[in-house]
Amino acid sequence: MVRASQAHVVMLTEQGLIPADRGARLLRGLHELWTDGAPAPAYDGSFEDVYYLVEKRLAAACGVPTSQLDVQLARSRNDLDAGVFRMVLRGQLIGVLDRVLAAGATALEKADRYADVVITGYTHRRPAQPTTIGHALAGYAEALAGEAVAYADLLDQLNVSPLGSCAFAGTDLAIDPARVAELLGFGGLVTNSYEAVAGADHLVRVGTLNAQSLATGARLARTLMDWLTWRWVVTPGDFTQGSSIMPQKRNPVVLEHLVSMAGATAADAASVLNNVGAAWWEDSNNATTDVQVRLWDSCDRTDRFFALLGGFLAELEPLEPPSAAEIVASGATTTAAADALTRHGVPFRAAHSVVGRLVRAGAPDTWTADGVRSAAAEVGTEPLTETAVADLIAAAVRPELVLDRAQVDGPGAAAVRAQVGTLRGTFDAVAERLAGVRRRLADADAALDAVAAQRAGR
Repeated sequence: MVRASQAHVVMLTEQGLIPADRGARLLRGLHELWTDGAPAPAYDGSFEDVYYLVEKRLAAACGVPTSQLDVQLARSRNDLDAGVFRMVLRGQLIGVLDRVLAAGATALEKADRYADVVITGYTHRRPAQPTTIGHALAGYAEALAGEAVAYADLLDQLNVSPLGSCAFAGTDLAIDPARVAELLGFGGLVTNSYEAVAGADHLVRVGTLNAQSLATGARLARTLMDWLTWRWVVTPGDFTQGSSIMPQKRNPVVLEHLVSMAGATAADAASVLNNVGAAWWEDSNNATTDVQVRLWDSCDRTDRFFALLGGFLAELEPLEPPSAAEIVASGATTTAAADALTRHGVPFRAAHSVVGRLVRAGAPDTWTADGVRSAAAEVGTEPLTETAVADLIAAAVRPELVLDRAQVDGPGAAAVRAQVGTLRGTFDAVAERLAGVRRRLADADAALDAVAAQRAGR
């Protein structure tokens, strides 16, 4: 609020709307407030809200009664609050995006490292097909990449200034809102002054994007719980809790907390939506002011969520991933076995039926060439060549063949490592966008400090 006031007074002085000496006095007082590290005083009933506290303290710093202040000329608490909320959320989202980028980089590093560690992939909580740890983590990294882009887009949408809209209808005074926006690091202006103070879509987007991102991360956390239970991966000591009675246990409580945090963030988003939907299409506390605490809690929780998840992934390493025999026994190789027949010209449904008969007769490691031919004869396919039979049996008992799969989005080791490279490009592009936002804010801070000092005669 003080920073926004500094930019506003600089603009008022430059526009000749207040005399230079009064502007200088205000800027000296605002600088005193800006550099004051003392805690806010306890509420004593002598001021209505934070704005009037700031005004009261500014008058004292300037050595004048509040009746002599010009700081609220051509401004309302409506546009001031809207601007301050955007500034606060902007800073929080920058921190969140830092965490998302770091978690994404870690997920990609682990995906690359473990692109050749074969595991059983599940669908509907049942063994489905062979895949790799790298393939699963690269998939989550792609979700994170999309979320990173969404956060960068949200920052751009959020980082436009409502300041100058006043109560909602602007002013006849010759103000320069673009100058205020420039000094505060905004990328532009809200187009319409009514939307500037009544609008809440950007607030909803903050809450819902946080909820979306954590919901996806919570799904990974639940899958990681399974991996720990099955001893596929090492249980990271820094992210577990010992039992008070069972000395052998290391409980992955961080993963449980992540799931709970996702639920709480969804509740915050629902609260924001409920408040916004309950408000009129005008400046309204329930649509804008009252949701701020929910959004601040949401951003803080999201920041901590990705710090914890990224830290957990950083310590992730294989322990006892499923053996080839275990994967085969689960039935996860049967789709590959059917596909092997189709490569030799057998229609898919017929190939599926052949493998179905084989499955009903026994586990894949018991299949024989004669058994395959017999099953094919029962289905009524053309006689199978020795190569077709050999390929089917190899696909059924060698899950590691998935590492050679050429499909660009699949679990083949080379494919996963290529996916990692592509996704790194996405993260790098977002990181550059974020660096651009930081440069804009740093340049604006330096410019505001310099012009405020000059105008104040400091």
